[in-house]
Amino acid sequence: MPEPIDFLFSTPEMAAAFSAAAHMQGMLAFEAALARSEARAGIIPTEAAATIAAHCRIEAFDIETLYREAAVAGTPAIPLVRMLTAQITGEAQKYVHWGATSQDAIDTAMMLQIRHGLDLLDAGLMDICSASAQLAERHRHTLMVGRTLLQPALPITFGLKAARWLSLALRQLRSLRALRADTLAVQLGGAAGTLASLGKQGLQVVALLAEELELPNPDLPWHTERDRVARIATTLGIIAGAMAKIAEDLVLMAQGEVGEVAEGKAPGKGGSSAMPHKHNPVDATAALAAARLALGEVPVLLTLMVQEHERAVGGWQAEWVALPDLFRYAAGAVARVGAALAGLQVDAARMQENFASTGGLIMSESLTMALAPHVGRPEAQRIVNATCEHAIRSGIPLQQAALAEPRVRTVLTAAAIEQALDPAAYIGSTEALIDRSLNAYQEELQGSRGNS
Repeated sequence: MPEPIDFLFSTPEMAAAFSAAAHMQGMLAFEAALARSEARAGIIPTEAAATIAAHCRIEAFDIETLYREAAVAGTPAIPLVRMLTAQITGEAQKYVHWGATSQDAIDTAMMLQIRHGLDLLDAGLMDICSASAQLAERHRHTLMVGRTLLQPALPITFGLKAARWLSLALRQLRSLRALRADTLAVQLGGAAGTLASLGKQGLQVVALLAEELELPNPDLPWHTERDRVARIATTLGIIAGAMAKIAEDLVLMAQGEVGEVAEGKAPGKGGSSAMPHKHNPVDATAALAAARLALGEVPVLLTLMVQEHERAVGGWQAEWVALPDLFRYAAGAVARVGAALAGLQVDAARMQENFASTGGLIMSESLTMALAPHVGRPEAQRIVNATCEHAIRSGIPLQQAALAEPRVRTVLTAAAIEQALDPAAYIGSTEALIDRSLNAYQEELQGSRGNS
C-alpha cells in the first residue's frame, strides 16, 4: 500500500515496486531460483528444489514481523530464511539457502526491483516524448519570445522549445535503456565472494541462477563493488534533473505576467485556499519538488561506493533506503511532467502579445546582421545599440527608430529594414532542428517496436 506522500511525489506503481512486499517477493524469487539452479547443477535433489520453490510464496509470510526481526538480525534475509526453513519438512529443509549469503538474496531482490522500476520509468519517458513530439509538430510555426537570463532575446517557436524537451527526454530514455542492458546483474558469491560452499560448481550455479531470473551473469560477485548501483543512481539523478528543466520552463511560462501556457484544468486542481482567481501549475510544481528530492539521494548513494573489504559496514545497508527513495522520487518527477505536458494549454495569442510588447527590440540582432555586410559587425553593433536606446527613450518601436536613423537608412531601404525586423524570417534552422528531433523520436519508436 503506497504511503500518503507517494501520491504527491511518487507514483503508486513505483511505490509498489519498491515496497517491503516487493523486496520480500524478490528474495523469495532468489531462494526459489537458487534451489532450482542447484538442482540443475546436481548439487541438491530435484525434489528438494521443487519443495523449496513451492514454499516461496509471499502470502505465507508476515512482512511486518519479518522486518521487525530484521532490525535485530541486521538483515531481512536472516529472518526470511529462518521462516522459510520452518515451513519446510523433511530432507528439503536442509537445502534452503544452500551456499548463499544474506547479501546474495538482498542484492538480487534489489536488482529485480530495479528492473521493474526501470521499465516503469521507460514508459513514463515515452509518454513525455509522445506529448513533446505532438507539441513540436503542432506549434512548429507558433512564434514566441526566446529568453536568455530571463530576458527577451530572440524569436523562437514554441515548437522548437517542445522539440528540445523531446530531445532531452529521448536522451534520458536511451540512457535508461543502456543502463538496463549493461548494469543489471544477479548476485551470488557466498560468504566472502569465493563461492567456496558450492565447490567446483559455483560458476555454473551463478550462470543457471542468472538464467532462471533472466538477469545478466556478472564477471565476478560484486558485494562491495557498488559501481552498478552508483551508475543507476547517477542516471536517475540526471533524469530527475532533466524533468526539473522541463518543469521549470512550464512554471515560468505559466506565470501570470507571462501566461503563455497553463496546465489542463480539472475539478479541484490548481486552486488557492485564499485566492479564488488562481490556477496554479500543480503538476510542474510537484515535478520540481520530486526532482529535488531525487537529486538529494544521489550523493548519498555515491558515497556508499566506499565499502570495506568483502562486506560493508553500514554502506550497503544505507542503500536499502536511499535507492528505493531515488526511484520513487524520480518516478514522481517523470509522471508529473508527463501529466503537465499531456494536458498543456498553449496560448499562442498571448505568445504573440508578449512578442509585440518588446516593441521590436527583440529583433536587434537581426538588424545588426543586416547592416554588418555594409559597415562591418562592430560598427553595425554600435549603430543598432544607439538606435535601440533611442527607441527605448522615445517609447517608439524599433522599426520607427531605425527608419529615423540616418546611419541605417544610408545602407538599408525601408523594405530591407522591414524584412530585417520580421521575426518569422529570423528563426534560422528552427524547422530543420524540429524535424531532426522528431525524426530521432520516430527512429527510437521503430527500434522499440523491432525489439518488442
